[in-house]
Formats: sequence, structure tokens, C-alpha cells
Amino acid sequence: MHAITIPEPGGPEALVWSQVPDPVPGEGEVVVDVVASAVNRADVLQRQGHYDPPPGAPPYPGLECAGRISAVGPGVAGWAVGDKVCALLSGGGYAEKVAVPAGQLLPVPDGVELADAAGLPEVVCTVWSNVFMVAHLRPGETLLVHGGASGVGTAAIQLAKSAGARVAVTAGGADKLTRCQELGAEILINYREQDFVEEIKAATDGRGADVILDIMGAKYLARNLDALAVNGRIAVIGMQGGMKGELNLGALMAKRGAITATSLRSRPAKEKAAIVAAVREHVWPLVASGDLRPVIDQRVAMADAAEAHRALDAGSHVGKILLIV
Repeated sequence: MHAITIPEPGGPEALVWSQVPDPVPGEGEVVVDVVASAVNRADVLQRQGHYDPPPGAPPYPGLECAGRISAVGPGVAGWAVGDKVCALLSGGGYAEKVAVPAGQLLPVPDGVELADAAGLPEVVCTVWSNVFMVAHLRPGETLLVHGGASGVGTAAIQLAKSAGARVAVTAGGADKLTRCQELGAEILINYREQDFVEEIKAATDGRGADVILDIMGAKYLARNLDALAVNGRIAVIGMQGGMKGELNLGALMAKRGAITATSLRSRPAKEKAAIVAAVREHVWPLVASGDLRPVIDQRVAMADAAEAHRALDAGSHVGKILLIV
């Protein structure tokens, strides 16, 4: 088969479409013939040499895929050759085939094209595990999503709206904010021109956001705390603004707040399977009903993954960029 390899870390040109050995399903695994994968920020970090795959994962980038099962390993029940699936991966999605633990598979919902389903697993598992399983967003609360036009952001808007929450987003331009509004965001903040702390307080009569989904890390730590409501929860899922910052514990205690930080890729297989099972139970009905849809910005041939990475680096996209086999 062919896969995107990274002989030397670097820019998008470091991604090379190469011939590699076919995967073989191990105990509890299936092999998926990949129709599409999707580009995530973690893939860029891996390309740059900053984010190695966890032990045992394929060396190729790609944290999600969609396709058809072509082989079933020992100990697998409930899945068969030919099933249309999408999958949460620890790596290996940028390839024609990938071995996947059966617990990380999801059926492709009715009404969603097979390739487009590749844009769902990583973002919905990230949002559901952080916003709902950890931060426990409730109906009537306000969720602030940083990077509302990203793949994670567009999923978070739709899921929070379906849960009866009010959604605020930050994004870097009017066009992106319009797209977020179309998905259900009510409070629209252009972070290039507005102070999100002031805007979220103004929109909530000074109360602040009950839950904040943050991709920036250190850069936004103090301001997120300022924007947080009493009994609020901050879920950090990215460090685009740095790894180390100062935290005023007195202010956090005064707000009876909580800060959590998680990484999905490095979790043990049992934890990923539990998240996937929760997504299948709670999120998949919303996909089937049309209340949640993958937001696809571009489709690029997988062999031209460098082009897709350049588009992600440029930051003008809304939603997901797919790689098509």
C-alpha cells in the first residue's frame, strides 16, 4: 500500500507519498481500506517533529479515517468485512489501509457520505469527552469556544446548541464568524478586533462563560479565568499559545472554578473505546437526525497531503480539510 511518510521533519514538503507494508490486524483489530482521512493540528506537529505517535501506533500521520473493513482479526465481534466505518486513530490515517482497534470504530451514519465521515471521529470525540464528559455542560449554560471555525469548533457549536446551551465563539474574521452563526453560535467575537473577556461579560450581564473550550493554552490562561463564571470550567485541549503560564489560584478559588487539560491521542485504548461508545450513544443520533453534520472545507488527494497542510497552515479554512484516497 501507499502512505504519507515523513523521512525528515519540516514543512509541508516533508510529507512523502511512499510505498509501505500493508497492516495486518492483531487481536481485537480490523483493517480498514481508507477512503478518506482528515487533517488535524496534531498532524502538523508530527510533521514538524514535535509530536511522535504513541508506542505501537503506525508512524504515519492521521488521527481519523473513513472507509470499508477489509479484514477482521481474532477476537472481534459485531463487525464484518465490507462494513462502512469511520474510526478514531492513534496514527496511520494518511494511508490506503490502517489497522484499528474495534473499540475505536463507528458505523457511518445514514445521510453522511463515506468520505465526509472521516471528518467526524477526532472532533466529536474531543468535544464530547471534554465539554460533556469532563466539563459537564448543561442546558442553559454558556459555552465559549476559542477557534470556533476550526473542525473542533464547528462540532462544539452544533453539539452545545443541541444540548440547549448558549454558544459564544472567537474567530479571526467576519466570514468565519458568519459560518459559526449559521451553525448556531449566538455570541460572535472577532479576536483580532475585540477583547473576548469584555465581550463575553457584556453578553452574559457580567456573569461570564460557564464552560470554556480552549486551544491556546498559556496565552489565554489568565484571560480565560477572567472570562469564567462562578463555578465555571475551563477545558484546555491545545497549546497554540504556549505551554507555560501564570495562574492566579486565588482568583480560581474565588470563582470555585476548575481547569482540566487532556490529550486524546495518548489515551489508552480502553479509554478511547469508552469515549467512542459514549459518542455512538449520545452523538450519533444527532448526526443521523441532521442536527450535527461534518463541516468540510476542502477535499485534497491524499498523495498531495502537502497542499492540505499548506491550507491548514494558512488558517483560512472553516471546518475540516479531507484527504481523499
